[in-house]
Amino acid sequence: MASRTWTFSGRILGVGTTSGVRVVVGVWDDSPLGSFADVMVERADGHRLLIAPSQEVVDFVASTYTFDETRVEPVQVGTDATPDRGVPHTLHLTTASLELAADLGRRTALGWLLRGIPRGLAGSPALSTVTDPVARVVLRGVRTRGSAGHGRGEYYGATDIRAVRAVTARLDGVDLGTLTPVDPPARFGFSSTPRRPALTEVVTTVVERA
Repeated sequence: MASRTWTFSGRILGVGTTSGVRVVVGVWDDSPLGSFADVMVERADGHRLLIAPSQEVVDFVASTYTFDETRVEPVQVGTDATPDRGVPHTLHLTTASLELAADLGRRTALGWLLRGIPRGLAGSPALSTVTDPVARVVLRGVRTRGSAGHGRGEYYGATDIRAVRAVTARLDGVDLGTLTPVDPPARFGFSSTPRRPALTEVVTTVVERA
């Protein structure tokens, strides 16, 4: 049976806040839709919101994950870097609805292990199939393969993880509070980000069966 495949390479930021809102930011350097960033927000009451920079991105993401509301807004993402090392230490995101700044920490122990995986191999569905049972045990709420429905399978391959030390955010003008674990897990698809707030380098493969 023929299938269609899309590959996205970039970073995923996952944070929780004391207001009960969980935020997942995707910053995609290379994708079939070009370079872009999008935001998935789950409020404390379970309402799931997608913010994306174009209707094309909204249509693709909403055909892969599940939301109660979508908004088309420009999504601007930037980083501040340590002058002597050029290492990003703060990620800034701005849309019409959301402002967020995440203070990035050091690479985690798991991040050091993942750095040995070539990016080409990280995006392999075969590797995601092998790592999925481990991810379920080691990282609560995380799976590396599965489906949110909609006839599409998804495969995640991580190549680095940095901890998030603090976050400030406002959604629709309301302060979201301070950093907490991503708990309960976000419910946009079959997998959540790690419970510990983090910025994860990732290669994501989406497969649609004809």
